[in-house]
Amino acid sequence: MIPPGFIQDLLSRTDIVEVVGRHVELKKAGINHKGLCPFHGEKSPSFIVSPTRQTYHCFGCGVHGNAVGFLMEHSGLGFVEAVQELAQQAGMQVPQDERSAEERERAAAQKKRQATLTDVLLRASDHYRGQLKKSPRAIDYLKKRGLTGQIAAHFALGYAPEGWRALASAFPAYDDPLLAEAGMVIVSGEEGEEQKRYDRFRDRIMFPIRNVQGDTIGFGGRVLDKGEPKYLNSPETPVFSKGRELYGLFEARAGLRQRGYALVVEGYMDVVALAQSGFNNAVATLGTACTAEHVHKLFRFTESVVFSFDGDAAGRRAAGRALEAALPHATDTRSVKFLFLPAEHDPDSYVRELGAEAFERCVQEAIPLSRQLMEAAAEGCDLGSVEGRARMLSNARPLWQALPQGLLKRALLGELAKRAQLSDQDLMSAWQVQAEGSRGGGRSEQRPPRNPAPSSHSPRSSFEDGDEPPPDFGPADYEPADYGDFHPDPGHGGGAAGGGPSAGERKPWQGKKEWKPSGDWKDKKDWKGKGSWKRRGEDEAPQLPRRAPSSPMDNALRMLLLNSAWWERLSAEDHQLLHQLPGVHGELVAWLERYLVHHGAGPWSALEASMSEDGVLDSARGLLVDLFTEDEPQFEVFQLALRQLWIARLEGEAQKLVQGTPSSEDLRRFTQIRTQIKQLKDTPLSQESTA
Repeated sequence: MIPPGFIQDLLSRTDIVEVVGRHVELKKAGINHKGLCPFHGEKSPSFIVSPTRQTYHCFGCGVHGNAVGFLMEHSGLGFVEAVQELAQQAGMQVPQDERSAEERERAAAQKKRQATLTDVLLRASDHYRGQLKKSPRAIDYLKKRGLTGQIAAHFALGYAPEGWRALASAFPAYDDPLLAEAGMVIVSGEEGEEQKRYDRFRDRIMFPIRNVQGDTIGFGGRVLDKGEPKYLNSPETPVFSKGRELYGLFEARAGLRQRGYALVVEGYMDVVALAQSGFNNAVATLGTACTAEHVHKLFRFTESVVFSFDGDAAGRRAAGRALEAALPHATDTRSVKFLFLPAEHDPDSYVRELGAEAFERCVQEAIPLSRQLMEAAAEGCDLGSVEGRARMLSNARPLWQALPQGLLKRALLGELAKRAQLSDQDLMSAWQVQAEGSRGGGRSEQRPPRNPAPSSHSPRSSFEDGDEPPPDFGPADYEPADYGDFHPDPGHGGGAAGGGPSAGERKPWQGKKEWKPSGDWKDKKDWKGKGSWKRRGEDEAPQLPRRAPSSPMDNALRMLLLNSAWWERLSAEDHQLLHQLPGVHGELVAWLERYLVHHGAGPWSALEASMSEDGVLDSARGLLVDLFTEDEPQFEVFQLALRQLWIARLEGEAQKLVQGTPSSEDLRRFTQIRTQIKQLKDTPLSQESTA
């Protein structure tokens, strides 16, 4: 595991404009840089790179992150590989102190082994491409399928000639164990003279399978004439796993951005034929059902996926498995659809016979995930009877539960209830009773559903369900700390808008106890937040989410997190005010001060990495919904937000003073507070504090 401190240091030293600029043409736009988003097709630039925050964000598709995330999303690198690449560019050595020498040695050996296998597979691919040029029969077959030499070269198509040991001409040692380990040669029999070796692929059109980095990791081979199996795939190897890889993803990266969606089909030839017809965004599973890992990988490149299946029974079964794989990833900002062609067609034959425009219309008319879920649940059920509707709900429940928390899940509950002729609350209550009964061994007590935490959403998956921020606090809601007789001085330059109290007049402040993040803060209005950034919770009631407007607390803390260096420009009184904010706001202030003591001020990307490691990022999500804007906050705007906090704090104190039967001292203090509030509202920001 790479130490989080190293990640923070690396992000602080990395210029994200330089990293992104290697892949995207950026132009200066104020204090930011702007360009066309590399993750979806667009004509007007909405992709913003912020050098001050060290982050990127697209206002079109919602993708966002730091330099590590950009390399993972754009180049398909894993987390460790992305960190290593950035570290190499920054001249830093990635620490390996958490692994033993034996573990590091094994990892290095495995990496070297994988590189060796991909080299073997690339040499085989080059050999097959050369053989294709020498085979008129194979070339004629591809021409009859409507393919040009250009598209064949784009996918590096080849031909495995007839013969049992054709690869012997491509490798100096046919008995090299790497050929068998890479899946190119089959070895049978005991060692010695009885052992036999022969090529796995013979007389087949060869489709090289490449990972997102472009390395050849396996092959698919299709017979030219009649023969079984029609398609033959490489076996599982150290570099190839059918459940994780998608054919054509490397070639489709640009197409995914241009068209804005991924088209998932069932065969290699479908991918190539669709690319020939202009659909350069198609990928295929490798002879297996679509898995959750396939869907997760696709959503790293696009926010919309269309599954295309044959209309026969096998296609319907495949669609059912794809539906189950897609449900956990179907957030409110993503689109999943299902396209069913006539039973006599696959995408290849449909495009060749009816044309690209007809297929485009099919894509536009694809069934959304919600409808596919309901149709799958209702299959074989008589919805005209109570029994049939009950069976439909029984089928739908595990599918509905697999959805992440959000508006789609809530709306779909209502649709299911309507189809079953129930109310939303009745259906949710019934499902809750079933869930509690299964957890309690069959004993359950029917209770009304709890109100779930309202959720808010950003454009992309990486900002998935966040906590709703607490309501704006006013004089009636804010419980002031005991400040004694210290008063804000409007002329104090170091305070909020020059409005911080005098440290010499206040009672000694007692520090808060060590904060232990729990993500379960509840305010006095019984707001229930679950910190469910990843949307893994289960909805419990079908009410729509709501979101309170940003409060002065939200605004102040958001700006401070974006500009942590401002902490040093504040007075001790301002620090105290921020520390004593209620709930999650005060907790985050305490975390920020500890971070600054140990690491110093840094860009948001570094703070975000540390917050994630410390388990407090979920608590901050509700505050950061509006984080990505083109305008950078100015210090004087932050001071104005602090001034609002001081006014709210003083108004709360004033209201407490006049409750009941106030004493003459209470009235004197009340008058003093009203004067201070007026001064705070009327006094402009001092030059000293806004410099």
